[in-house]
Amino acid sequence: MKFTLSWLKDHLETEAALDDILYALTDLGLEVEEVTDRTAKLAPFTLAKVLHAEQHPDADKLRVCRVLTDEGEKQIVCGAPNARAGITVVLCKPGDYVPGIDVTLGVGKIRGVESHGMMASERELELSDEHNGIIELPSGEVGEKFADWLAKNRPHLVDPMIHIKITPNRPDALGVRGIARDLAARGLGKLKPLDIPAIKAAFPSPIRVEIDPALKAKGCPLFAGRLIRGVKNGPSPEWLQARLTAIGLRPISALVDITNFFTFALNRPLHVFDAAKVKGALRIHPAKGGEELLALDGKTYTLREGMMVISDDNGPESLAGIMGGEISGCTEATTDVFLESAYWDPITIATTGRALKINSDARYRFERGVDPAFTLPGLDLATQMILDLCGGEASDIASDGAVPDVSRAYRLDPARVISLVGMDIPAEEQRRTLAALGFTLAGDMATPPTWRPDILGEADLVEEVARIASLTKLQGKPLRRTQDGVPKPILTPLQQREKSARRTLAALGYNECVTYSFIDHEAATMFGGGADALRVENPISSEMTHLRPDLLPGLLRAAARNQARGFADLALCEIGPAFHGGEPGEQHLQATGLLVGHTAPRDPFGSRRPVDVFDAKADAEAILAALGAPARVQITRKVASWWHPGRSGNIGLGPNTLATFGEVHPRILSALGVKGPAVAFTILVANVPLPKTKTPTRPALAISDLQAVERDFAFVVDKGVEALTALNAAQGADKALIESVRLFDQFTGEKAEAQMGAGKKSIALTVRLQPTEKTLTEAEIEAVSAKIIEKVTKATGGTLRG
Repeated sequence: MKFTLSWLKDHLETEAALDDILYALTDLGLEVEEVTDRTAKLAPFTLAKVLHAEQHPDADKLRVCRVLTDEGEKQIVCGAPNARAGITVVLCKPGDYVPGIDVTLGVGKIRGVESHGMMASERELELSDEHNGIIELPSGEVGEKFADWLAKNRPHLVDPMIHIKITPNRPDALGVRGIARDLAARGLGKLKPLDIPAIKAAFPSPIRVEIDPALKAKGCPLFAGRLIRGVKNGPSPEWLQARLTAIGLRPISALVDITNFFTFALNRPLHVFDAAKVKGALRIHPAKGGEELLALDGKTYTLREGMMVISDDNGPESLAGIMGGEISGCTEATTDVFLESAYWDPITIATTGRALKINSDARYRFERGVDPAFTLPGLDLATQMILDLCGGEASDIASDGAVPDVSRAYRLDPARVISLVGMDIPAEEQRRTLAALGFTLAGDMATPPTWRPDILGEADLVEEVARIASLTKLQGKPLRRTQDGVPKPILTPLQQREKSARRTLAALGYNECVTYSFIDHEAATMFGGGADALRVENPISSEMTHLRPDLLPGLLRAAARNQARGFADLALCEIGPAFHGGEPGEQHLQATGLLVGHTAPRDPFGSRRPVDVFDAKADAEAILAALGAPARVQITRKVASWWHPGRSGNIGLGPNTLATFGEVHPRILSALGVKGPAVAFTILVANVPLPKTKTPTRPALAISDLQAVERDFAFVVDKGVEALTALNAAQGADKALIESVRLFDQFTGEKAEAQMGAGKKSIALTVRLQPTEKTLTEAEIEAVSAKIIEKVTKATGGTLRG
C-alpha cells in the first residue's frame, strides 16, 4: 500500500513529524517498507539570483553569469537558453551531488573560463523531464533552501511517499483513511470527518441492473450504479495526477483517475462503463463457460463455468470485481458514463482471479474484504467528484440486492485484557481505543465496524487494545518461582536418559541423523510394520506412507545416499520414537547406531578392518552403561528377521530386552541399496531399569589400596560353546573377590583341532582379583583359582588346557 504524506493529511489532522508517523505505523502492525523523501535529495540546493549574463568569449551557446549566492557573488558558466540577468534560480555548489546527472560538482573550467557550480534544470534535480532551460522561480530569497521553497509553493513535488506492508487480515488499511484512523487512535492526530454528499437525481437511470438469484446469497449481495450524462473526460487535474504518479500509477483520464483515487483513498474500488456502449440492462450472473472477454489490460480471457461476470445484451462487459472490459471502457469521446459500486464475495473473487491469473488493485481489495456498508456512500462521493471535475448531471441509483448484515458483538473484559497484555491499561482507555477504531460499545459488548472483517472474537478485541497501546511499553519482569528453595529437576528420567544416550553416541564418534518418522510401505514391512493402523491418511509422498516401526530403515537409507556420493565408511545414529501402534502412546524411544564399511582409514600399520558384530556390541554396552544398566546381563539369540541370524543377539534381563546388536541381514542391505558390511544396535531406552537409589549425586568412588592380582586360564571346549558361558561362570566363582573377567584369546581352526581334537577350540580368560580387607596369600589365590576352574569346567563341559 502506497500513499503520500499530504494524502494522509487529507484525512488526519496532525502536526506529527514524518519520523514519528513512520515509527507509529510499524508499531501499529503496518510495517513501513520504503520511504521516498525528495527533500533529502534537494537539501543541499539553495536559491540564487543572476546579476549579470554575457556571451562566453569562446563559445556561442554558453554564457558567463555573475550569480548572487548566500556566499557572495560567484561566476558560473551556463548553457541554458534562458540564462539571463534578474531571474531567481536553483544553485548547485561545488561539492553538491546532482541526482539527475549522477555527478558530484567541483570547480571546473569550461572553454578556459572558471565555473563555480551550476544552475539546475528540473530534470537535473529529478523533478520532471523538463530540461530545455534552468529553473526560473517567481519568488524566493537568496540563500533560501530550495526544498523549503517547494514545500511552501509546490508541495506535491516534495511530498514523501510511504510504502507499507499490509497483512492479509487488515483490508481496512488498504485505504489511506484506514491508515489515518489507526494513527488517530494512537494519538498522532485527529481523524477528519468524511462528509457524504446528497446527490440530487436529475433523471431516472436508463440502465437497470440485475443480480442472478443464485449469486445474491453468495457472490454479489449488492450491486449499484448511476448514470452521469454530459461529462467531459479530459486529463485529470494536476493535484490528482500528482497523487497517482507519486504511488506509481499512470494517469489516464479524469474518469479512470477518479476510480483509482477512491481505490487507494477509501479502499472503495469502482468501475465506469461508457454508457453509450452498454446495450440493455447490466446483469451479474455466473458464466456458462467458454465466453471470451477483452479486458482493459489488452488480454482476452476465456471464462470458465461459474465465474462471476457482468454482461449486457452484447455479452460479457466486465469480470466482476476484478477487471473491466475494453469494449465498454471510457475514452476521451465518452460523454455518458455508468458508475458502478458493488460488494463482491471475497472467496468468489479470489477463485476467479487465481484461475485466470489476473492481478489487479480491485481484486487485491475485494478478495481481502472491503466495507459492505460503504458501497452506496462511496458511490455518492465518487459521483460528486465526477460532477466537480467532469461536469454533467446524475441520475438516481439503479441497484439490486442489499447491504449484507455483518453485525456481531463480543464481550470486552478489561481485567482479562490487562492480564493477557501484561500492561495496566485503564478500562476507560480500552473503551476509548475501540471507539477511536470505529467500534460501537454498548455496556460490556463491543460491535466491530463493518470495515473490520478480521475481528472475529474476544481475543481480537484484546489485540486491538494492545496494538494501539503499543507492546513496546511492556516491561520485562521476572516470573515468580512456583516454590521456594532448590528447584526440582525439570527433565523426566526418560528425557535425562535420552540426553545421556545422545552424548555417549557423540563421544563414540557417531554422527547424529534426523530422519522422517514416515517411511514407505515396503521398508515398513521389512521391519515388522506396515499395518493399516500405522498408515498415514494423507501422505505427503509415496515414500512416506507409514509410521516407522524402527529407526534402522531411515539410517540405512541415509547410508545408501552417502555411499552413492562416495562416503563408504559411516557411523550414523539417531534417537527418536518408533511406533508399534497407531493410537496415542503406542510408541517407544529408541537409540540406534549404524556402522558401515571399515573401522579406520588405510594406514601402514594394518589398522583398517571391516566392522563386525563385536563393534556394535561394544558400543551398545557402552551406551547401556551410560544409562545405568546393570553390568551383568544375559545375551540371547532370538532376534528379529532383519538381523543376521548367526551374528546378532539380544541383551536383556530375563524377558526384558534392553538392546539388540549384530549384523544387518544381507537381504535388507540389498533391498535398501546398502553395500556391506553393516552392523547396528538398537537400545530400548525405556526398558533400562531405573536405579533403586534415586539421588542426583554420584556414589563415592571406591578404591582399594591393596594390590590386585590377575590370573590367566585357558580351557579346551567344544566348538559350539559360547565364550560368554565361560565368562559368566568364572565371574560367579567368587563375587566378593573377582572384580572382572574378560576374554583375551581364542584358538580355533584346523591347527587347534589338530592339537586338541576334532570339534574343539581353546578360549583364554583373564580374571582380576581385588581384595578389600587384606593382601591375598598364595593359598587364597589358589583356592579361588580352583573354584574358577571348577565352575567353568562344569558350565562348559571343557577342561583346563595343559
